[in-house]
Amino acid sequence: MRRWLPLLLLPLLVLLIVLLPRAVVLPPAWDPRTPLDLREPPGLLTRYKLSRMARDPGLCAASFALSGIPLQQLTPQPLRDGCGIEDPVRLPSELRFSPNLPVVNCPFAAAWAIFERHGLQPAARDEFGQRVTGVRHLGAYNCRNIYHQERAPRSRHATADALDVAGFTLADGRAVALPRDWTAPAPSGSFLRAVRGAACRVFGTVLGPEYNAAHRDHFHLDRGGWGTCR
Repeated sequence: MRRWLPLLLLPLLVLLIVLLPRAVVLPPAWDPRTPLDLREPPGLLTRYKLSRMARDPGLCAASFALSGIPLQQLTPQPLRDGCGIEDPVRLPSELRFSPNLPVVNCPFAAAWAIFERHGLQPAARDEFGQRVTGVRHLGAYNCRNIYHQERAPRSRHATADALDVAGFTLADGRAVALPRDWTAPAPSGSFLRAVRGAACRVFGTVLGPEYNAAHRDHFHLDRGGWGTCR
């Protein structure tokens, strides 16, 4: 219950802040009306501001502009039968992605920017004393249902709101991969667990090897939900 308490109180906090007179000036990190600064570590309102981006066109791009992070916006793909990308961007990152640089929706890119700066790289420095330079992934956009089942709801991949991450490359060329290193001793195993924990502070749903066999070889990251961390 203690873990969920901040999430239960968040809507009330946001409502109280929104009802404050305009003359009351709050720090940007505590003001739900301001764009999210992607340079700042995740806080109480981070997920709320990320969720607003999906409902308020232009807010995501404003957050990237505020943060000084270049953003390559692409032509929208209107939703058809639950598939499409309404606000597509190339994932902005200094990392090398293989097999390609993913196309995701803008709010997911914003969440990744926070995770990479405040979760992924600190975990690499703590465990290895060096940076992550590359990411191996299994895909972002895919017009399909959950687990490819005919009667299941659409996957978050169907709107490019998810990314499946299979491994990382460090500055010295070392590879850390799932599932091989998930049960490995430190630093590889502890690094992957630190990465999962950091992702859970930003993304709504994080699934990995301990969730089920379908996720044994990757971390599934998406913005849906408010605290699934498995």
